[in-house]
Amino acid sequence: MRVGYVYNAKPSARQEIRASSSTLAPEEGEEPPSPAGIGLAEDVWAEWDDAETILGVANALATRHEVSLIEATGNFTARLASCSPDIVFNMAEGTFGASREAQVPAILEMLGIPYAGSDPLTLALCLDKAWTKVLLQHHGVPTAPFVVVDDASGLDGADAVPLPALVKPLYEGSSKGIRDDHLVHDRESLRRVVMRTLETYRQPVLVEEFLSGREYTVAFIGNGDDVRLLPPVEIRFDQFPAGANRIYSWEAKWEWDRPEAPLRVFDCPAALSAAERSRLDEICLATIRALRLRDWSRIDIREDRHGVPNVIEVNPLPGVLPDPAANSCFPKAARAAGIGYNEMILAVLDAASKRLGVGR
Repeated sequence: MRVGYVYNAKPSARQEIRASSSTLAPEEGEEPPSPAGIGLAEDVWAEWDDAETILGVANALATRHEVSLIEATGNFTARLASCSPDIVFNMAEGTFGASREAQVPAILEMLGIPYAGSDPLTLALCLDKAWTKVLLQHHGVPTAPFVVVDDASGLDGADAVPLPALVKPLYEGSSKGIRDDHLVHDRESLRRVVMRTLETYRQPVLVEEFLSGREYTVAFIGNGDDVRLLPPVEIRFDQFPAGANRIYSWEAKWEWDRPEAPLRVFDCPAALSAAERSRLDEICLATIRALRLRDWSRIDIREDRHGVPNVIEVNPLPGVLPDPAANSCFPKAARAAGIGYNEMILAVLDAASKRLGVGR
């Protein structure tokens, strides 16, 4: 098949992609992905992919298909039309706004082009942490109590959340805006961190009751009766630096965990009894149904103090670093299931092709 691979590249990655790829070259735009372009200088590009990931996915797809690389910027639609794909493999995080992850799928639907991954509505809902939780609650899926603070006038509402509490910008991924000190233990700290987050990211803030139990992330590939849940990955907070909070913060993901010195904080498969694994699987399948997730996603789960798993976030555009030494949970789970990197990427495309009846 002719596959259009749509992505967003970090500015530092574009030269290497251009030099390494003989397919459609990316264009030069450098629009930041966070809403209204607001964020800290060090995290504004965090959601976009590096050259190793973009070329790794492209090479995996190219083992069976004719692949064109299409960066989701500027004249995206013209470049999309020039390669006439049979199907699009979408990993684009989008540019501005709270619905940025829905931009590419919405354009593809308007143009009648089949694509892999969830639809615009699901992508927009999953980026909004509060709406994700509201839908999960409606469907009986456990998730931590929360409130949303839109501005300083909502600070009193935040006091309703039991302490300790976790403060997150509402529309960000990749641990953006979740620093180690965003786990707060007193009301003064809560108000200070909420105001700082409002001012920095210029979007509403989620204040969520902190769950003190074990944390997992569960990846899946497929649809309906063909959904395959991959082995759960557990985050081992006891391996964090002394004094660090037990959250997968910005520091944990981007500062303490470096390619030259990766944190040894992931167990995969997680050490779970058959009953515990069954309970995780049940919650993940309920989440897939509730949010209408398609083809692939990663579901983050944390246990409360009673050991009850709660869904905390859902990522329909999961990170897929190809280096086995890197702490990239989706490929890590796939390897634990005996699925190599190329096979994993092709399996996602196959799931979409089967769902859509394309290339069969």
